[in-house]
Parts: sequence; C-alpha cells; structure tokens
Amino acid sequence: MQLGRAAHRRLVTLLAALALAGCAAAPPAPPPARLGLKLAPATLGSSVSLQQHLTVERNGRTDQLDAALEIDPQQFNMVGLAFGQRVLTLHYDGVTLQSWRHPMLPSQVRAEDVLEDTQLTLWPVDAIRQALPAGWEIRQQGLRRTLSLQGEPVMVIDYSTALPWGGKIELTNLRYHYHLTIESVSDDVAEPTTAP
Repeated sequence: MQLGRAAHRRLVTLLAALALAGCAAAPPAPPPARLGLKLAPATLGSSVSLQQHLTVERNGRTDQLDAALEIDPQQFNMVGLAFGQRVLTLHYDGVTLQSWRHPMLPSQVRAEDVLEDTQLTLWPVDAIRQALPAGWEIRQQGLRRTLSLQGEPVMVIDYSTALPWGGKIELTNLRYHYHLTIESVSDDVAEPTTAP
C-alpha cells in the first residue's frame, strides 16, 4: 500500500523519534546499559495475547506506536504498527530471535533491545533476577520495579495493577532520559504461576 507524502513524512519522523527514545542504542559514551537479556518464553509462566498502545516522551516530544503481542511457553511474537502500517515484527523461540523491520526503521532500533525491554516489564522479577549479569540488580517493591547497574538506578517501572498485562505500565529510563507508557488490553491470558 502506498503512503501519501504527508503520511510518509510522519512515519519517518516517528521512526526516528523511536530510535532516540530508548529502543535505540546508546550514544558512544557512556557504554550502553543493556543486559543482553533473552529469557525463554516459558519463564513468563503464562500465555498472553495483548494489544498495546505505547507512548514515548523525550525532550518535550511525544510519539505513539501500537503493538500486538503474543507469548506462550514456546514463543514470543510481536508486531509493531505506526499509522496502521507494520514497521517491526519479532519472533523468539527461546533460542533464535528473528526480526523484520520497515526499510525506514533506523538501524539503531534493535530487536534485542525491544525483546529485553518487554521482558523487563512483563516477566516475573525472580526469573529476571536469575538471568542478570554481574553488577546488575532488580528489586520489586509493591507496584514499582527498579533495575540498577552497580548500585545506580537505570530504569524504574511502575505498574497500575499487580498483573502487568492488566493495565498501564510507566517505564522511566534514567540513563537515556525517556518515559514510556504502555497501555495493555488483554485479548487472552492464562493465569500466571507466579506474581510479577
């Protein structure tokens, strides 16, 4: 489907903004605060099918993206949409991560980072803790989750409900200075075996 010139410009602007808003790799200094986290889908302890609306705020700018997310014990699948057009797909089976991107999606938007951020917000904190490299720590107090590197908070995640796919998640990245709001609507959820 051909995009009109104005819609094409909006799509390019949105994709560039997303690259700057946390899905992107870090600037050359300091080194990127990425975990390389790739938890097996089964460690979620649930099967979920979600429709998500993402709002990214950075430097006074706000951009939005819609996503469809399906996770079961065998696989993780995500489709990202901007202006009704598919811009990103991810498939992870616990071993291999496969991705497709819109040709104009910036190369800095890495599938590994999208998977990692999704797992940091949705997976049980105990499953994340067991996979953390040396120097990293994650703590959950009530509806707030804090990820730290060598004692310095890197990310704060606030939940509106005890089950992360039942409401709103607000992620604040303290290192890269962006705020991500994720509003989820569950199409189907199998009850988890553990709390977040």
